Amino acid sequence: MTSHLETGRKPLHADHDHSTCVADALSRAEMCCEERGARLTPLRRRVLEVLADSHVPLGAYDLVERLGATGEKPPPMSVYRALDFLVGEGLAHRVESRNAFIACGRKHAADEVVVFLICDECGLTTEIASHAVGRDLAWASRAAGFTRRASVVEIPGLCARCAEAGRHADATQAVQAGEDR
Repeated sequence: MTSHLETGRKPLHADHDHSTCVADALSRAEMCCEERGARLTPLRRRVLEVLADSHVPLGAYDLVERLGATGEKPPPMSVYRALDFLVGEGLAHRVESRNAFIACGRKHAADEVVVFLICDECGLTTEIASHAVGRDLAWASRAAGFTRRASVVEIPGLCARCAEAGRHADATQAVQAGEDR
């Protein structure tokens, strides 16, 4: 399994211990499966491990490649079935705008709104909770006579690191432009 995922520009969360994310996700999955009588098969476990090790949404074929690097490469349909299970059990989320998946970062109610902050530069995706957003969306949906199918909000932008790197790059370019005169 790859730790400290490289995006081609810089390592994500280089100062972050991914093993804690993986251990927490697996612990939650084991408890969830035990409570519901579901099976966390070896492939489901491996898919969840790879998702939890990455804070960037991964597509099914990305998962196939990463799983193949650490063992036998599973068929894409098997990975899709594992993803369906993980999403269905609330252990992973589908990030629609990326056509990809990410491990669920926290336990929440099935009807609770999930908000993803997605960095346009590095792909870092952070799951946050906002009861106020959930309350307001529920009220607006009811007022419009609308029944929500999903309660996910995706917000694109820049993470703190990429924003800071952009400020440094802008300052460097300004200094270099001044030197060229």
